[in-house]
Amino acid sequence: MTDETETLTRFAPDSGTEVALPVHTDLLRLATAGSVDDGKSTLVGRLLHDTKSVLADQLEAVHRASADRGLSQPDLSLLVDGLRAEREQGITIDVAYRYFATPKRTFVLADTPGHVQYTRNTVTGASTAQLAVLLVDARKGVLEQTRRHAAVLALLGVPRLVLAVNKIDMVDFDESVHASIAAEFAEHARALGYSDDHVVTVPVSALHGDNVVERSERTPWYTGPSLLEHLETVPVAPDPHDAPFRLPVQYVIRPRTAEHPDYRGYAGQVAAGVVSEGDEVAVLPGGARSRVAKVDTPDGSAPSAAAGRSVTVLLEDDVDIARGDVIVSAASQPRVTDEIEATVCWLAEKPLAPRARVLIKHGARTVQAKVTELSTRFDEQELSGVGSPERLELNEIGKVRFQTSESLPVDEYANSKRTGSFIVLDPSDGSTLAAGLVGVPLAPLAAAAAD
Repeated sequence: MTDETETLTRFAPDSGTEVALPVHTDLLRLATAGSVDDGKSTLVGRLLHDTKSVLADQLEAVHRASADRGLSQPDLSLLVDGLRAEREQGITIDVAYRYFATPKRTFVLADTPGHVQYTRNTVTGASTAQLAVLLVDARKGVLEQTRRHAAVLALLGVPRLVLAVNKIDMVDFDESVHASIAAEFAEHARALGYSDDHVVTVPVSALHGDNVVERSERTPWYTGPSLLEHLETVPVAPDPHDAPFRLPVQYVIRPRTAEHPDYRGYAGQVAAGVVSEGDEVAVLPGGARSRVAKVDTPDGSAPSAAAGRSVTVLLEDDVDIARGDVIVSAASQPRVTDEIEATVCWLAEKPLAPRARVLIKHGARTVQAKVTELSTRFDEQELSGVGSPERLELNEIGKVRFQTSESLPVDEYANSKRTGSFIVLDPSDGSTLAAGLVGVPLAPLAAAAAD
């Protein structure tokens, strides 16, 4: 168990700075999603405010901005919506990352957009989440965008969902309204593959704080935990330590100094599993084998290192290894192939068509590729699969087959997220076109149409 007096340094993508947080027993990465005006940013602002995670000058700025708008109480959504366009329109456009901690747990939260045209940002924010809080307006219930977001979260393999029935105060804290919404969403979640014990429904009022941090006396019929209580106690899926070892090589270290004349190390972040001294490994895509002679970390040598740890691995044999190669467990190797079939979320304005030429970035390796088949498109309006589409448009999800110029070692996304995913790049300017998940079936999403 880590001492609570230590700190955890995390990079804040939206501010470009690093923040130090107290380290507790574990870290929960979560994302929020939902339809427009369901109150996501207000809910996040309420969590930050009520857990005393807001600096005095930030709170003062929110009070001033709220007063300028003629509001009688502070608009806590302003703590999250940082872009000028977001503040003026009253919507969330970018993914806003926030970091806070309680005496029980440290949190990294991604507040994602609600508009359909910003679904790509939802994919970004939820891609590393261990839990997602999906909001609905108690007056509107489960909407098309609610179902769409749930499908995307299922596609990305987010293991746990919390349905926050927000604005429960606007329906006079009516138990029957909450029960009806909870039952409808539970049925939809089951169709997407979620078990009942991985979906929790909480009635909340983000504006007034009911059941957000503390349980509300205005919902005596609700006997479950507040939202924060659930977030503090929900079991966190561990990093994939039990998966086979994977290390995409980012850099080959050869100091060639008097102190280290023969040092040859292969640096990267452990994507899955555990690496230990003496382990037999293979280097892909070439296939050469060796054993681990030493594991160096920023804190010195270690007998082993698990997923998420940055390491430099030294091998017993001189093996030709370059950036982009993947060091893997010799006993359980990924498939090495130049044909990849994947579920793709298209993120660019320019549509994807068959025979398109793109770049695929898998780990630290980037290769040329060609689209050989668009087999299925997921119809987000009907929640069903459409065979042999002519193209994939912005925010559409489909099954795509690629032919790559070089063989890549790929896992199934369900077995290893890091080595079972990739991004598609535009060869003309390097911009991101899509996110791809190897082997993820669209069948569970289409099955939700029967919901």
